[in-house]
Amino acid sequence: MQRLAMDLRMLSRELSLYLEHQVRVGFFGSGVGLSLILGFSVAYAFYYLSSIAKKPQLVTGGESFNRFLQDHCPVVTETYYPTVWCWESRGQTLLRPFITSKPPVQYRNELIKTADGGQISLDWFDNCNSKCYRDATTRPTILLLPGLTGTSKESYILHMIHLSEELGYRCVVFNNRGVAGENLLTPRTYCCANTEDLETVIHHVHSLYPSAPFLAAGVSMGGMLLLNYLGKIGPKTPLKAAATFSVGWNTFACSESLEKPLNWLLFNYYLTTCLQSSVNKHRHMFVKQIDMDHVMKAKSIREFDKRFTSVMFGYRTIDDYYTDASPNRRLKSVGIPVLCLNSVDDVFSPSHAIPIETAKQNPNVALVLTSYGGHIGFLEGIWPRQSTYMDRVFKQFVQAMVEHGHELS
Repeated sequence: MQRLAMDLRMLSRELSLYLEHQVRVGFFGSGVGLSLILGFSVAYAFYYLSSIAKKPQLVTGGESFNRFLQDHCPVVTETYYPTVWCWESRGQTLLRPFITSKPPVQYRNELIKTADGGQISLDWFDNCNSKCYRDATTRPTILLLPGLTGTSKESYILHMIHLSEELGYRCVVFNNRGVAGENLLTPRTYCCANTEDLETVIHHVHSLYPSAPFLAAGVSMGGMLLLNYLGKIGPKTPLKAAATFSVGWNTFACSESLEKPLNWLLFNYYLTTCLQSSVNKHRHMFVKQIDMDHVMKAKSIREFDKRFTSVMFGYRTIDDYYTDASPNRRLKSVGIPVLCLNSVDDVFSPSHAIPIETAKQNPNVALVLTSYGGHIGFLEGIWPRQSTYMDRVFKQFVQAMVEHGHELS
């Protein structure tokens, strides 16, 4: 409370000085206008500092991981100050793609073959000018997994690469089949329950740099896929650690939340059209096994998954697919250190579905839960263009694991 009072006094003083210079004292014919504006500003500042700006909830399954994060990744215990004019969940979610910068990144593309005759597009940022890790064979490698219809061009991916570049690391982006402009060679796309393509990518990257520290970070559906992989394989993975951001823990709860009228209007319908567009490009590959006309009439992600994804991957029903796709079922089996950042106001991932009790039973898992931040939002600062809270968590965590991960062994 002492810190809160200090913050409030400082903010009030700054507001007073600003208003004295920017607002005419004769507003409304007297000083009444200034008093009203100042009073409202102070009241809003008090509400913001007392109800909006909060420390995240840190949930760990073991004392050693908790202590490790406090020592080497302190951002997870610091107060998160959401952008003062945009802290509501939907606002953060909608604004992030438009307001955050897109740092320029020069990729090297690689197409690798899969066992079924398909191909996967990998975008590499080799960081050949790394001053900290001049030897490419031991340069830390970060595998990045974008969201549902995302690619290596997403702003959050570009930010992660920019931060990794500062640390001297190499990055490789796993683009799901058919979304990054490459040809689809077999009638198969992707889903967050089937981890075969991810296993292929991890094996390929590790075989190229077996002596380099190897980590992964997944965003939204990319995080779901990563957690499902880690839950299936346990500790028998070449990955040293992993981080996930805005994961949907329970696919049924995610779908139900996104089908509420406002969320459907703002997010669900748009994402459905993105999914339809991504598969329609390769329509000729699916016509023998899937009714594509029916798929193109879907009005929600659930309808798309029922008509396309569940059929594509051989599930008997949509419920069978959604059960298999939910990473909360496999969290207890994760065998390497994993940090998972979620906002409890995320309409894509309802707070009641976050597996807090399961996380407490696994010493390898840490949940970082902010009160605000939306879905892949986590905007902070007055004009949150260059960095987000999510960016800071990513940078501190991967650096902590590369430089101090041996402390958890």
